[in-house]
Amino acid sequence: MSMDSSKLPLLLFSASLFFTAASSIGINYGQIANNLPHPEAVVPLVKSIGATRLKLYDADPRVLKAFANTGVEFIVGLGNEYLASMRDPKQAQAWVKTNVQCYLPATKITCIAVGNEVLTFNDSTLSSNLLPAMENLHAALVSLNLDKQVMVTTAHNLGILEVSYPPSAGAFRRDLTQKANPKQIPLDFVLFEGSGIVDTGSGLHYDNMFHAQIDAVQSAIEKLGYKNVCLQISETGWPSKGDADEAGATPDNARKYNRNLLKLIAEKKGTPMRPNLNLNIYVFALFNENQKPGPTSERNFGLFKPDGTPVYDLGFNVTGLGSTNSPSSGGISGGTMPTVSSPPNGYLSITADDASVNGAKETEGGTESIVIIYRTDAISIIFVLVEMRVI
Repeated sequence: MSMDSSKLPLLLFSASLFFTAASSIGINYGQIANNLPHPEAVVPLVKSIGATRLKLYDADPRVLKAFANTGVEFIVGLGNEYLASMRDPKQAQAWVKTNVQCYLPATKITCIAVGNEVLTFNDSTLSSNLLPAMENLHAALVSLNLDKQVMVTTAHNLGILEVSYPPSAGAFRRDLTQKANPKQIPLDFVLFEGSGIVDTGSGLHYDNMFHAQIDAVQSAIEKLGYKNVCLQISETGWPSKGDADEAGATPDNARKYNRNLLKLIAEKKGTPMRPNLNLNIYVFALFNENQKPGPTSERNFGLFKPDGTPVYDLGFNVTGLGSTNSPSSGGISGGTMPTVSSPPNGYLSITADDASVNGAKETEGGTESIVIIYRTDAISIIFVLVEMRVI
């Protein structure tokens, strides 16, 4: 389904990942598993790594209650299966009262993520429900005087970009069914290691694919005539384990990606196109989730095992799991962050197809990232496009 640009006066794009010793850490808290610790036991673990923001894929009352009075901010999710019912303003208001209002102000809910990757399901009914659902949820927040503290957003994958390289040529797909042939890129460019590339269109130098993808999205937005859109990252990560055809999914690659990303974020720099851009990045993910469907990699994006031990060393001073939600503090240890070298020329075009990249495979739910903001005369709804998971 193509998007009517007249309904997109403002677009916001997000990728997915975030950590830093100096600034607050955001992380995705998925729970598709049967061996995860109780949320109350997770509180000290989250505190010990310096995380101050969590993104849920639902509005789990156990989690929201456990993190009450901790100061941790939450993005709560509303699944695709609820979009149709949210067309009813009364049901939208009931959902907000039950899943948001009743936890405020003790639990710091700051955002509702409505649906997930709706525009790439090629489901016209689902797509047609998205904006009305968001508008009604926003209207419910307004009626409850919560709109100043809780925003509304949605996530899509990078399949909505028809062109992603060079970044300055970034453009949205004219439709969401046409497929493109991905280009090959060196793995070290994805891992923030190597000499980088030069965008022949803008002359800007890119050290890594992460920044290049973000700027490709920004270019696509600007081609629609919107120059001042805020772009943020809601999800990015790397799996530590995969199937036989997922050669890039290793603990070493996961450690390199996330560790180098932490260093990049600690530098508090934007992208070559937007050097002053503040990328509020959320890491994907807190735990490995043993019941997630799909390839093995989908169950191994976690920084921690269910028992609270690190999957690989990122330099955190981890206190581990606890039995209460007593506050603790922590973050990245005082060790030196790894040095980022530079990669040869190359870049991965973002498409909906699977693609092998020097032993790294782009899977469904792999390289994804985009945030869209609908702005109308009456309301401003922020859509955070998410995921930049590459293997």
